[in-house]
Amino acid sequence: MAKGIEKTNAIRILDKSKMKYEIHTFQDDIALSGVEVANLLHQDPSHVFKTLVTIGKSNQHYVFVIPSSCELDLKKAAKIVDEKYIEMIKSKELLPLTGYIHGGCSPIGMKKYFKTTIHESAKDFDTIYFSGGKIGYQIEMNVMDLGKVIQINFGDVVEKE
Repeated sequence: MAKGIEKTNAIRILDKSKMKYEIHTFQDDIALSGVEVANLLHQDPSHVFKTLVTIGKSNQHYVFVIPSSCELDLKKAAKIVDEKYIEMIKSKELLPLTGYIHGGCSPIGMKKYFKTTIHESAKDFDTIYFSGGKIGYQIEMNVMDLGKVIQINFGDVVEKE
């Protein structure tokens, strides 16, 4: 349970579900890259995940949670969600669609549920870090517990380095 901090949708949902998690905060009011966030948390960027929202040819939206040091491979991502192609949504569309701003987008607690794919490397860690729904908030939890809160699937959706 998060005590003494502003509750975001993601935190409220986790508290209600009684899932074990930790919240990590840092002082910033501008969106940072995932790698910058990892550095602030003293974590390897492969352990800190970023949340990306896309739209497919069918006009369906999809969420991808990938290591902060990686780039989403749009072809692999489209194949995983059975679309001809997908593209990133425009930044100005993020808040009205999800309820979250760029730099504070959590896969938990969006305005509505979108099919969510997490990069398969998340299973290599006891816990992963991802946005807590506000700039400066990071949630650390077991990815399988995350799968008890939102429906997820796993796949290789990043570009090769």
